[in-house]
Amino acid sequence: MKTRQNKKKGSSKIKLFFKVTMLLTLSLAICASAYAVYLTKQAEHAADNAYEVIEDRKISENREVKVEPAQDNVSILILGVDDSEKRGQGADSSRTDALLLATLNNKTKTVKLVSIPRDSYVYIPHIGGKDKINHAHARGGTLASIETVEELFDIPIDYYVRLNFNAFIDIVDALGGIEAEVPYAMLEKDEFDRNTVNLQPGLQTLGGREALALARTRKQDNDIERGKRQQEIIKAIATKASSFTSITKYDDVISAVGNNMKTDMTFTEMKSFFSYLTNGMPRIDTLTLEGYDDMSTGVYYYKLDEEALTEVSHILQNHLGVNPESTNISGTSSETNSAYTTKSNTDTQ
Repeated sequence: MKTRQNKKKGSSKIKLFFKVTMLLTLSLAICASAYAVYLTKQAEHAADNAYEVIEDRKISENREVKVEPAQDNVSILILGVDDSEKRGQGADSSRTDALLLATLNNKTKTVKLVSIPRDSYVYIPHIGGKDKINHAHARGGTLASIETVEELFDIPIDYYVRLNFNAFIDIVDALGGIEAEVPYAMLEKDEFDRNTVNLQPGLQTLGGREALALARTRKQDNDIERGKRQQEIIKAIATKASSFTSITKYDDVISAVGNNMKTDMTFTEMKSFFSYLTNGMPRIDTLTLEGYDDMSTGVYYYKLDEEALTEVSHILQNHLGVNPESTNISGTSSETNSAYTTKSNTDTQ
């Protein structure tokens, strides 16, 4: 009798264990689903706040039809602006402190990222003449910057993302910081132009204001090195954002983006880019425009090397698939012996 009773007790305990396990699993699944719905609603609200269409520009003049990110190759112009009240600069009158162009190839799920030096001497269609590229935004806003970059590389710009210093700081902080290499000791300005950010050389985790200082500094080198640092920081942010440990921080990231960013991408279009993260972090190849310093007029300009500029333009065109003379959509064969500097994110892993 005791044996049967013990068996019944043991069987009851097993059943109870399975019931509790099933209830816990179901509860976790419900919580996860609810959190996913909450994040989606938060993200949609943030995207709505950030959405800003450029007047009289439904698509690029270099496109016959509007692209679909879910199936087409696209380009995104990233503009970092200092719209602080201290400098008397609003969003539309500020110069671009950082200007990066990303092309995304839907077939290979790869990204090309080029940093454009802020003092590059280029033709600005809005003014009908040449000047520093960061003056384009101050003279004609986001549209003037887009048209200038399209003219520079002879490619369509499909989307733009304009963010200020607060967005950058909040995004990095929301992710819990990023890992970056500080090349040398520096005392740099913070977002309020105060010399309060003191960094020492080496690989380390940086908070938002520290990452901003690293992205902006050029005291001990030049705009080219500054551009490279910005590219590495963008990749570090993308890597951290795509990691599993960042999922619970998306709420803060979404809030930061919605309050301090403007873009002409809809929420649906933004979601299309998640396909690039299906197999983890996509390959990001960074391109650097070669050139030389010029003070012949008494004003400093960075004169772009025409051969290097043409090479980079061809690679971007190939990657977008807009170069009819090329059958190589990823542009990889062009990168082997080129006049520019390229670096893949796989080199640092």
